[in-house]
This record gives sequence, structure tokens and C-alpha cells, in this order.
Amino acid sequence: MKFATWNVNSLSVRLPQVLQWLADTGTDTLVLQETKLTDDKFPHDAFAQAGYQSACFGQKTYNGVAIISREAVTDISHNIPGFDDHQARIIAATVGDVRMIGAYFPNGQAPGTDKFEYKMSWLQALERWVKEHLENHSKLILAGDFNIAPTDDDVYDPVAWKDQILCTPQERTHFQNLIALGLHDAFRLFEQPPKSWSWWDYRNLAFRKNQGLRIDHILVSDALKSTVCACSIDKQPRKNERPSDHAPVVLEF
Repeated sequence: MKFATWNVNSLSVRLPQVLQWLADTGTDTLVLQETKLTDDKFPHDAFAQAGYQSACFGQKTYNGVAIISREAVTDISHNIPGFDDHQARIIAATVGDVRMIGAYFPNGQAPGTDKFEYKMSWLQALERWVKEHLENHSKLILAGDFNIAPTDDDVYDPVAWKDQILCTPQERTHFQNLIALGLHDAFRLFEQPPKSWSWWDYRNLAFRKNQGLRIDHILVSDALKSTVCACSIDKQPRKNERPSDHAPVVLEF
């Protein structure tokens, strides 16, 4: 099975790219972030014509998440239970015997801001919920745009980014808290090329210079770890005309 996560930074703009990528790669299940579409505008028919079922949770202009799958998508839920949030950031569903959580983590703007405090509260709530989820779903994937570079190896210039948003000690601690629940960073289960990033700023020729960060992740539970046979970042879509600033992360198991 091939699973992937991709922040598409507007599905209305990049639907043809997503459909072409699915056809080219044979991906079975894809979680999307930043669809930026209300649910009534989601292109279910286009995915159905390509052989995929789809479930979405969106809002106008901002955020928005979705799961696209060849198999039936069941037991769908949205956001973190018990955490009051008007932003469409999480969609969870069961595909086959695997529970999948697709998430668009808050950016946080900068330490000391209200948005950073929201991110910290959101991460705390997520950790509690994922812990409960693992008690009921041994085969679990948590994937998406985490807006966290877990270590200095995930940043093109660790000195410049030290203590900056996406790289603060607080954010990195929360990432490790998720790992401590019994999850594994699938990308780091394998030897990877140096300077492997999943996001490059649109500005300053960042992609051409390969000045990026690895902030898109796939975490797998203990029960799935032994079945994972590959995990990689597909940089090809970042070379498209009008690309997303993120590249897909692809897991095979």
C-alpha cells in the first residue's frame, strides 16, 4: 500500500496537479492539507472519476483537510474532541484496518504571540487525543503538515532558524511527546539523502537553492512500523508550474 501526505496550498488551484500525481504514482491513500475549500465546493466527482473516494473538512480561504482513498473511507471525525476550535485542521477516518489522522498543525506565527499560545494548546490537546486513539487503534498513522522541524537536521540553516517559529524548543518537545506515545517518524526509519526538505519558501529562489525545512511528516504506530518498507519526499511536484510550496511525503507499507 502507498500512502502520502501533501499540503497543496489550495486544491482549487492545484486539483489537476493532484489528479496527475495520483495517476503517475499509483498512490492508494492521500491526506491533503490547506485545501482552502468549503465542503460544498470540494471536487468529490473529479476524484471519483479517477477511482477514489474522498472525505473532506474545510472552510473558506483558510485551512481545510481531506482524505482521498481507493478503499472505503469510514468512521470519519473532525478536529480534536473537547477542544474548542473553529479552524478546520483535522480529519480522521478508517481505511481498511488502519486508522488515519490527517492534520494541518497551526503555524504559530512567533513565540510570545496569541497564535503561538494557540499552537501550544492545540498540540497539548492533540497529544491527549492521540494517546486515547492509540488505545483503540493499534494500527494508526498521524500525517500532515506539522509546521515543526523536529531537529537541526531538518533545517537548511539551523543557526539562522534557532528558536524561530517551526524550530523552537517548545515545538520540538511537542513533536517528541508524540513520538513518546509510541509513534515513529517513518522518514527517519531509513537512511535518507542529506538536506531532504518538504517545504521551500516561494521567496528568494529557496527551492532552486534547496533552502528548505522538513515540516511534513508521517508518524506510524508500533503495529505498523514493521510493515513500513520505504518513506521518501517526492520533490517533482515542487517543480510544477504554479506549485505548492510543499512536496508530498510518501510511505510504502
